[in-house]
Amino acid sequence: MHNRTPILAALALWSLLLTGCAGTAASVGVVPAPASDATSPAAHGSHHDGGTSSPRASADGPSDAARMVCGDQPMDRLTAILHLEEDPHTMNSWADSTFTCTYHLAEGALDISVKEAAGQATAMKYFDAMQALAKDARPIEGLANLGFPAFETADGTAVFQKDNFVLQVDASGLPATLGPDAITRNALAYQLSTTILACWVEHH
Repeated sequence: MHNRTPILAALALWSLLLTGCAGTAASVGVVPAPASDATSPAAHGSHHDGGTSSPRASADGPSDAARMVCGDQPMDRLTAILHLEEDPHTMNSWADSTFTCTYHLAEGALDISVKEAAGQATAMKYFDAMQALAKDARPIEGLANLGFPAFETADGTAVFQKDNFVLQVDASGLPATLGPDAITRNALAYQLSTTILACWVEHH
């Protein structure tokens, strides 16, 4: 493929991905790691916690962009890909500047996380370290990376870096193929990653 055609193809792909991104994850409740109350572990997320509108939310909690990983867009994409009759249960946590949303599927757990770094350079260093440490990591290149640094692993993890974010979709806890269409866990991780990235692009 010539160098010019991926740009047009990428624009076409973005237009497809952006559909349905109007609703954000603003309603997703986040349970931050408590500073002094050890009886409320951060791993126990809530769908109905409205306490994320505090002026300190940007410093002490995840951004709206990070919360999108537990929002309607990846949920709708996941249920469509796997032909689920109802939304899977989710739990979220916020610790070490990382927001994690765990989707509990019948086949196992799917983890989507966002590391919020101090800036793009720091995020790139974090991404590079993750890639260096990952087993069997291979870069996602060409049109497939949508113009962002990205890699995947053989066991079903996709990682993308955008701005000060490092997005990781970890499907390694799932079977090699899932759903009636027998989608691979790598393809599932990739499709969920691009769904979230498309929403980030639309809202920035």
